[in-house]
Amino acid sequence: MAHLPTNSAPPATFSAIHPAGRLFVAGFALATGLLFWAAGPIGWIGVLATVCCAAFFRDPERVPPMGEGLVVSPADGVVVAIAPAEPPADLGVPPGPRTRISIFLSLLDVHVNRVPVEGRIQAIRYRPGKFFNASLDKASDENERNAIHIVTPSGADLVVVQIAGLVARRILCGVAEGDEVTAGERFGIIRFGSRADIYLPDGVIPLVALGQTMIGGETILARLKPAGSQA
Repeated sequence: MAHLPTNSAPPATFSAIHPAGRLFVAGFALATGLLFWAAGPIGWIGVLATVCCAAFFRDPERVPPMGEGLVVSPADGVVVAIAPAEPPADLGVPPGPRTRISIFLSLLDVHVNRVPVEGRIQAIRYRPGKFFNASLDKASDENERNAIHIVTPSGADLVVVQIAGLVARRILCGVAEGDEVTAGERFGIIRFGSRADIYLPDGVIPLVALGQTMIGGETILARLKPAGSQA
């Protein structure tokens, strides 16, 4: 795992490409120029590769929904699992199964990760691992991952996990323990095909379904209980 230099939005002149992808796009563009110089029309293959690379690292602006206690999707992609599961033990969260929502990101999805709720970063734990297809359930437990524990101002706690996939080989995280974050802001990116898991607080009911397409920072996953509520 590597740390991003900042978790703020890219400058306006580069708003379409995430900072983590600019060197990749520049490298493809340079290789394309060399192809045109050395092989003429074959350079158009490089143009296609450069466009695909830029598309992968695209970083569109998102507008989080307004409302108290809303949990928004940490990633674009498709919900592939909703089931009880134990959050990563090394985060120090209370033991016991929680509802886990797993989102699979294909190569065509935006790979910028977004904070699901307002709160404070309580803990971050990175663990190296394997690179199974991220759509498989065992990817949550066995693949390389970066787990983040967030505590909201009302005391609710959530866990969001960045998981590398079959093609992904680098998890980037732009937040640190102790940071105050807001729902929908950027916090990282996973390069080339991946998965994002979110563990809801006990008793919180998901508002999404299997197969539903998520928009990171905008789709509502759940609504937290008001402070002191027993409902």
